[in-house]
Amino acid sequence: MTQLQQARLNVITPEMRQVARDEEVEPEFLREHIAEGKVIIPANRRRKATKVCGIGAHLKTKVNANIGTSADYADVAKELEKLKAAEEAGADAVMDLSTGGDLRAIRKRIIDIATIAVGSVPIYEAAVKAVQRKQSIVDMTAADMLDAIRLHCEDGVDFITVHCGATKGVLNHLKNKSRICGVVSRGGTFLVEWMIHNNRENPLYEQYDEILAIAKEYDVTISLGDAMRPGAIADAFDRAQVYELNVLAELSQRALEADVQVMVEGPGHVPLNQIVSHVQLQKELCKGVPFYVLGPIVTDIAPGYDHITSAIGGAIAASAGADFLCYVTPTEHLSLPGPADVRSGVMTARIAAHAADIAKGIKSAIAWDKRMSQFRRNRDWEGQFNTCIDPLVARSIREKGRPQNSEVCSMCAEYCVFKLSDKT
Repeated sequence: MTQLQQARLNVITPEMRQVARDEEVEPEFLREHIAEGKVIIPANRRRKATKVCGIGAHLKTKVNANIGTSADYADVAKELEKLKAAEEAGADAVMDLSTGGDLRAIRKRIIDIATIAVGSVPIYEAAVKAVQRKQSIVDMTAADMLDAIRLHCEDGVDFITVHCGATKGVLNHLKNKSRICGVVSRGGTFLVEWMIHNNRENPLYEQYDEILAIAKEYDVTISLGDAMRPGAIADAFDRAQVYELNVLAELSQRALEADVQVMVEGPGHVPLNQIVSHVQLQKELCKGVPFYVLGPIVTDIAPGYDHITSAIGGAIAASAGADFLCYVTPTEHLSLPGPADVRSGVMTARIAAHAADIAKGIKSAIAWDKRMSQFRRNRDWEGQFNTCIDPLVARSIREKGRPQNSEVCSMCAEYCVFKLSDKT
């Protein structure tokens, strides 16, 4: 049975007990929220990650790191380095978005080594296989897409992104080409071009019940992809995006009715003043299912710094109710990230998530800050290093700028406010 089915039967699973311990909540409290569909535990029954995580209401905001090959860079060893960097930086999950090399071999290697939840986007593999057959992406069949979904579930991924909400109805809102960047979701683009070329409905929407049956068989969490997410600030919150969100709301409830865990993905590039309203709308329409957001990125002008633009948006989105942040690295829009970029992206997203958790009133987050403040007030440098989110960076900066008096820092030296206060 799925985690959702067991929760509805009043069964507290080992995964629920682990998450309850990690979150410092009662197992029964967690079970109730899973039964309602407001919390998920992505955990494929064919694979037991060392550390499962809970995503959703009243829990700490989680962070995902995207890794994966491209046609230009298809070295699995590099992806395993990124996986290690993501895990060491504290990511709660990784997604394999590979499009180059032996996709199944890469995916299985990542699944075998990862200690945290692993997600994927099966339609990428269906598209790549079509190209490898000397066909076009629009020549994919519904069977190709479903076969890819089953293969990923069999291999052990814990959650899959499926772009079921990009229906023919949404095409009506794209005809006038009012968007600057059009459709920027890769999976969404595949399906939009497929629907236009074949003049047919999205097979993932038509075959949604079959997708749910496969997911239920392996207890794989469905992540309803936002094919119409805006790729430019000027494109945010337009009719295409809102139309798809309404479809995703319907599909999220169908998943719960089928005893399948589900979350809904969100934007994208969104101006600050629209983030809260978008999160609130999604939560209302989807009746509280977990919300997974990419960023959101709050300005388009900062290539090289989009880990920061996304962290700004992520903190606001999570404080408004988003549950799962997909990191963005400094290389977003520029190149495939390396291990250092992955680490930077995870750390930045974790800071955003933690800031949001303080605003949400998560007790463990508030306590963490309080401990850090006490160590700072006492000028306990080792205590600070052992408590802060990134001890390696904090310690290295301290070592580079060490003052003559080791009790203080080189910013204030003998005029340290804490040292002066100690004398009064």
